[in-house]
Amino acid sequence: MNLDELPPGCRIRSAEAEDIWAIRKLVLRAMLDPTQLRWSQFWVIECSGQIVACGQLRSFAGAQELGSLVVAPAWRDRGLGSYLTCHLIAQATEPLYIECLGSKLAKFYSRFGFTPMAWQELPPPLKRKFGFTQLAAKLIPIISVKIMEYRKTIANS
Repeated sequence: MNLDELPPGCRIRSAEAEDIWAIRKLVLRAMLDPTQLRWSQFWVIECSGQIVACGQLRSFAGAQELGSLVVAPAWRDRGLGSYLTCHLIAQATEPLYIECLGSKLAKFYSRFGFTPMAWQELPPPLKRKFGFTQLAAKLIPIISVKIMEYRKTIANS
């Protein structure tokens, strides 16, 4: 799929207050962190009147986090996650970070210009936020956690 277009019948839009339950359902089914879900920070992809994907740009002092990016299982492998990722990157107004559980997600986001970084290099608000998962990864070594920052490259500028 061309990243400049969505499938027929689909559109991207900023979330509205009444979308919160559809967003929560997507996030919970994906077993992502259901805290800090603020509908006003979300963008959704709606296809035939149904929300099938969502992603959030959380704002912190001097930084933003791309989070809660989910595509409904029946809509995966159609480029919706890539489209939404590109859109959220374009909407970011501060340095952009992401926390990935697993190397598969880190590989996905690296395609868009995200690069791994050390937890110690994070801005203080994100260091506090990501501290819990860093601790969990140390206590349970099978959990792979990668922190990444967006680096604009020639390929995605």
